[in-house]
Amino acid sequence: VQLQASGGGLVQAGGSLRLSCAASGFTLDYYAIGWFRRAPGKEREGLSCISSNGGSTYYADSVEGRFTISRDNAKNTVYLQMNSLKPEDTAVYYCAATRMCHMYSGRTRFRPTEFGSWGQGTQVTVSS
Repeated sequence: VQLQASGGGLVQAGGSLRLSCAASGFTLDYYAIGWFRRAPGKEREGLSCISSNGGSTYYADSVEGRFTISRDNAKNTVYLQMNSLKPEDTAVYYCAATRMCHMYSGRTRFRPTEFGSWGQGTQVTVSS
């Protein structure tokens, strides 16, 4: 039971990418899904979370207004549309599942320990 992120690549600053998160072995309908990233030498950062029915979405300050999370339960897929990309967005991006999104105040908006079914991530590289 794993999630697989895909859609990464190399893009110039200011460009866009859309990441996909697909499930194997289970349906996503009952799970909230979060997106995380890990840049070289940095801790894993929670970026966004979407509720199981897609009715609620949450964003970290670093991506608010630039990234949009969405889902298509019929396709068992969650997306992360990334616009206005910056070199500091360069990282490996992961998706993971949780029962309910919970966004915290402070620097750590989403706690990775509350998520599971991590799969291999997808590399996003933004050139300046």
